[in-house]
Amino acid sequence: MADTPPFPDGLIVAQQRLHEARAAYSALCRALPWSVEPLPGWGGTKHPHTDEITGGREPSPGYTAEEAAEEERLWALVRELAIEVSTHPYWATLEKGPGRVDARMQLKHHPKAQPDAAGSGRAV
Repeated sequence: MADTPPFPDGLIVAQQRLHEARAAYSALCRALPWSVEPLPGWGGTKHPHTDEITGGREPSPGYTAEEAAEEERLWALVRELAIEVSTHPYWATLEKGPGRVDARMQLKHHPKAQPDAAGSGRAV
């Protein structure tokens, strides 16, 4: 939307931090065991023609106390930043409807709101 006024700096920074927090949360979740609690694994299914075994899981040791605390901290940060971005007073200055949705999408893709913008190097 070409006639959208420039985004406030605080909103851009909040969106950038939200991108960073989501990326950190996703990376953490990929590295964590598949189950929060220790659980036994299960065998896969053997294909009748190829003998390839698919599916199944190794046993999960569960999360350590540190992993659980970090997962909780990052998820709380993602929620907090999502609320900050979505309830920012700037949105009330725009007319309700497709234009507001377009502006929201522009903010998500704004060059200064990307995780690597301005080399933030900020710890999440």
